[in-house]
Amino acid sequence: MNIHITARQTEVTPEMRDFCEERLRALEKLAGSIFDADLVLSAQKYRHKVELNVKGRGRTIAMTEETADALSSLHRVFDRLEEKLKKERAKYREQKRRKGRERKSLGPPEEPAEAGRRILRSPFFALKPMSVEEAAVQFEIKKREVLMFREPGAERWAVLFRRKDGNIGLVQPD
Repeated sequence: MNIHITARQTEVTPEMRDFCEERLRALEKLAGSIFDADLVLSAQKYRHKVELNVKGRGRTIAMTEETADALSSLHRVFDRLEEKLKKERAKYREQKRRKGRERKSLGPPEEPAEAGRRILRSPFFALKPMSVEEAAVQFEIKKREVLMFREPGAERWAVLFRRKDGNIGLVQPD
């Protein structure tokens, strides 16, 4: 990492230089890698201005702060840079998560035809035993697509379903 510190109408103390290098190295962990950091300190009467340009990984971030004290300007500009880097990192992670969710919802790549199919649970079953005629009446009254019921005097279940031609189908397992 290359750090260039420029002072205009002011002096850069060793403490300021150490502070800047320390904060940039800490921020490098958030940003991944910072190649160049240009820091310009300037003073005019009672205003101390800090301009920070950070270049790395195909992006450039520029920050400017102006306060009555040089150290407080440095603190504020580094705090803003840290917030921006955290926000970008969170945004990047969220984009990765969304892409992962999209891939999972599409299903495995070897079955592209069944990507749109889903299994939906349906609570349409009758607990009390009923005849096929009673089940058909319940089926029509409640406007259901599928009805599962138990036949009286038998331990097996039967299923009524609506066919594509509009009729009702009956499935009775052996």
